Amino acid sequence: MALAATRQRATEGSEFIPALQNVVMQNLMGTNPLQSAAFRPAVEAVQAEAAKSGRYGSGYQQAALGQALAPMAYQAQQAAISQVPAAYEFGFSDLAKLAGVGAAREAQSQAELQADIDRYQFEQAQPLSSLANYMAAIQGGTIGRDTITPYFRQPGLGFLGGAMGGAQLAGQLGFSQGAGAGLGGLLGLLG
Repeated sequence: MALAATRQRATEGSEFIPALQNVVMQNLMGTNPLQSAAFRPAVEAVQAEAAKSGRYGSGYQQAALGQALAPMAYQAQQAAISQVPAAYEFGFSDLAKLAGVGAAREAQSQAELQADIDRYQFEQAQPLSSLANYMAAIQGGTIGRDTITPYFRQPGLGFLGGAMGGAQLAGQLGFSQGAGAGLGGLLGLLG
């Protein structure tokens, strides 16, 4: 619902974008009514001074008015110029929101597709997995993660292995190899 509402709001557009861009344009052109209101005290001061000196409406008054307003107008215009890039980028905010909605929907679709793939692969592997578990159970192998290791004892091989090891050890230590073989064989038989 949030994605749908965000998409609808983004496609309708924000009323703030053209309003902000319009204000920045008015500031650039010097036609902003608020800017005129900000200049009003300076205009009234110049007009009052010209009226006192008897030069109201004269070229002197116009020059004095230009000198009083020029720094303020220049400062306002420079501020507007610095706001142009932000106002331009602000115009793309609805499109960015729309792109975010698309990316979120694409990610959700990909997650759903991956879940379907995983479910399919699990279902396809299930019969073989069940058969492998069954075979492991009847043959004494592994089932799942548990390992069943059968233990087979062969006394004859234990005796021979022990005898060979005992004879070799006795020979290295300087004892009789026959006695070492006999003792090793007994240990191998019992082990």
